[in-house]
Amino acid sequence: MGYLGRSRIRTVSSTPMTANLISLKQVSIPRTVWALGFVSLFMDLSSELVHALLPVFLVTTMGMSVTAFGVLEGAAEATALIVKVFSGSISDYLGRRKGLLLLGYGLAALSKPLFPLATTPALAVTGRMLDRVGKGIRGAPRDALVADVAPPEIRGACFGLRQSMDTIGAFLGPVLAILLMFCFAGHIRTVLWFAVAPAFVAIGLIAFGIDESGRAPGHRAFRSPLHWRALQEFPPSYWLIVGIGATFTLARFSEAFLVLRAQQTGLNLAWIPGVMVAMSLAYSLSAYPAGRLSDRLDRRLLLALGMTLLIAADLVLALGQSVRSVFLGVAVWGLHMGFTQGILAAMVSETAPSSLRGTAFGVFNLACGLCVLLASALAGWLWDRFGASTTFLAGAALVSVPLLLCWYAPRHAAPRN
Repeated sequence: MGYLGRSRIRTVSSTPMTANLISLKQVSIPRTVWALGFVSLFMDLSSELVHALLPVFLVTTMGMSVTAFGVLEGAAEATALIVKVFSGSISDYLGRRKGLLLLGYGLAALSKPLFPLATTPALAVTGRMLDRVGKGIRGAPRDALVADVAPPEIRGACFGLRQSMDTIGAFLGPVLAILLMFCFAGHIRTVLWFAVAPAFVAIGLIAFGIDESGRAPGHRAFRSPLHWRALQEFPPSYWLIVGIGATFTLARFSEAFLVLRAQQTGLNLAWIPGVMVAMSLAYSLSAYPAGRLSDRLDRRLLLALGMTLLIAADLVLALGQSVRSVFLGVAVWGLHMGFTQGILAAMVSETAPSSLRGTAFGVFNLACGLCVLLASALAGWLWDRFGASTTFLAGAALVSVPLLLCWYAPRHAAPRN
């Protein structure tokens, strides 16, 4: 663009609103964010291929009770979230994120062969826990890296893009599982082997697609994120976001229960992964637009909308008995994810000091991890004791707490040129 073009932009930018619109049009999403998006896509393709079949594999094929399965899912997700608190602090200390990303994604890739090799629940449980440890190691550094490189004017869009590409992989994984289940006549073990290759593609993308050479290593002393002095550096607005995220997580439980709900309707085994397809499709289509909207609108409104969508999904899943109603509830569940996960991440990054973003995401995920353990264990117990409908109705009731809290969250300030 020549001098006249630049001069014209300065003239048009005489008002804050016009400057805002021009800034949003000109600022592009960094290459690192795109690379992380493709890494998430391939790893989620691998993980969700496994996750779409694992509930039926463990509960139906291996005879695990729903209560035990709920505890496993809660422990697995809690492990991932709790490990994030320490990986985030370590990445702040190092000032580099790539090494932790390689370690975390590497563990997840190495866990994939354990599922088709499993002849007892123990090996499958080991694989699930190892996969979640890897997720915990990579999660906070990845989110902190997005926050590091994202221009403030499009931070919501950057988080939304990475989340959308993550969920595209989560959509493709179950689609591939359906096709392979038909190709191999429902032989789950054979299908699970196909999760190995895309996981290692993700490792290659990190190794060759992310460059941190221009980033200076950290020099500050390492401090435990659980030390009271470290926690004191976060403002009250950050702790309110932590409270919202934790109570919201308590109202949600593992998506694996959606798969078990679909199985209750008599859905053919080969079509069971379609549940995760429907959820991931709704999630991927909504995450990026929701992130873009959150850069322009009050984030609290969109977050409240996402929570309302979860209530609607729980009610449909609790009261509906047909395959159609279950898929409708699952799709709405996916929409609620798109309207909450990226927005919460953006709110965490905005309320935390820039030098402690890794720690901030770690503490946030620690609180959510403790709640997800309780939520999935409680869901499994309610399912075995009172049935699936009670489980989803209880989830809908619990959403009222974070829905109320989100109105007290800090109002999003529009980006300035």
